[in-house]
Amino acid sequence: RASLTFIKGVVSLRIIKEECEIAEIEKACDIGYLMHYTAMKQMRCGMIEQDLVGIMEGISISKGLMPSFPIILSQNGETLHNHSHHQILTEGRLVVIDAGAETNSNYTSDFTRTLPPSGKFTQQQKEIYTIVSNANNLAISLARPGVSYTEVHQAASRLMAQGLVDLGLLKGDADEIVAAGAHSLFMPHGLGHNMGMDVHDMEDLGENNVGYDEKFKRSTQFGLGSLRMGKMLEKGHVVTVEPGIYFIPALIQKWKSEGTNAQFVNFD
Repeated sequence: RASLTFIKGVVSLRIIKEECEIAEIEKACDIGYLMHYTAMKQMRCGMIEQDLVGIMEGISISKGLMPSFPIILSQNGETLHNHSHHQILTEGRLVVIDAGAETNSNYTSDFTRTLPPSGKFTQQQKEIYTIVSNANNLAISLARPGVSYTEVHQAASRLMAQGLVDLGLLKGDADEIVAAGAHSLFMPHGLGHNMGMDVHDMEDLGENNVGYDEKFKRSTQFGLGSLRMGKMLEKGHVVTVEPGIYFIPALIQKWKSEGTNAQFVNFD
């Protein structure tokens, strides 16, 4: 049987990164940047998704150890963590790329970006992308010691909710929408997670033991309950910032048929 005291001791040692550890994570981020930038430059309509996966994986191996997790690259981003890469890149679609690198010292990086294979967003795509980009920038600006990551998640959620209200996809007050969790139809996951010697750092020790504590308890609300890191941020924490807007047909249909958050969601 696992010792909770021992687990908490390991978490307390590993969750605050020393300067030398942050330097290694920066190396992993540099490789991850090169992976994503190269994919962006190489992407063409008519390519098979797997071709880009191979290019990115090759960079991670040549510059470090390997990808920090199996590369997610898909035009079906509504299936979260989709590892199928058989499709042909097609004009008018979007490609979500979630990938990072692991250095020889086992420190990791993790970036998520969405790109149009044609090199140009449609107006609809641009409107959604801009909301996510603004939420990403807001979250980064708010993340600092003395602020809980739950607060950062909720602030990004309110910005996205307001953006979706402005587009007519949600309706009502952004604060009320987020309080009800109605925005989670479009972002059914947490804003981010701890990162270090594993891309979901120490997840095998239990997410609640790593991302929560006696003061900050995990929510049971759909969407917010998937936030892996919710406690107070401290100097030395390394967290990812990964807001997203997804259109998941099965989830939309489920909520519509059940009337879930019907006062906030414009299903038509």
